[in-house]
Amino acid sequence: MSGHSKWSTIKRKKEKIDGKRAKIFTKIGREMAVAVKEGGADPTTNAKLRDCIAKAKANNVPNDNIDRIIKKAQGEDRDTYEEIVYEGYGVGGVAVMVEALTDNRNRTAADLRHYFDKFGAGLGQSGCVSYMFTQKGVIVLDAEGVDEEAFMEHALEAGVEDYSFEDGAIECYTQVPDFSDARQYLEDQGFTFLSAEVEYVPSTYVALTDEEQIKKMTLLIDQLEDNDDVQAIWHNWEETE
Repeated sequence: MSGHSKWSTIKRKKEKIDGKRAKIFTKIGREMAVAVKEGGADPTTNAKLRDCIAKAKANNVPNDNIDRIIKKAQGEDRDTYEEIVYEGYGVGGVAVMVEALTDNRNRTAADLRHYFDKFGAGLGQSGCVSYMFTQKGVIVLDAEGVDEEAFMEHALEAGVEDYSFEDGAIECYTQVPDFSDARQYLEDQGFTFLSAEVEYVPSTYVALTDEEQIKKMTLLIDQLEDNDDVQAIWHNWEETE
């Protein structure tokens, strides 16, 4: 896994994401609200909420916003969101997985099918591409001032199964059950988080060289990211600088 830098991809997308800050806040807010509904408003006893708060802070969501979202989700008759993972193929055989939180699965499925069809791709049945991915906890830390040998002890203590120093960042991978405790441990040690999420990590990657295919794949991802119901997108496109 260390041969493919997640952080380099994040950095390339950062400027685009910054331009969609309000939408990012909304999506994280929805995820936090679901976590509160499922496990309560106390992050000390609700690991999922605790992870959502860490994700919010990594995306520069103000503390006031976080507190407001949690309070709003408590005891309120809010919309019920359903988590659905869609699978499909992009152009050139790129495998795509899309995680959605939706209060209307028919609307979301229709929207996603439209995007895939529009850009020469197609939604598939459950399981059509998921076998190419493995769920992992992915924690990316700022490497500035961190000694690589000293970090090994932290990684072992945290339960990190694999890590690498790449491009000014430390990319850590954990088993899903170990993710929350590992993230909490590293946070307690004072590390600066660049991202921390449970993700679908591809086992192989597909390179696109045709300019038209690259354009269509980029537009597909942009359309998916713009959809309010879409929380996360994973794919095995080997993007280049």
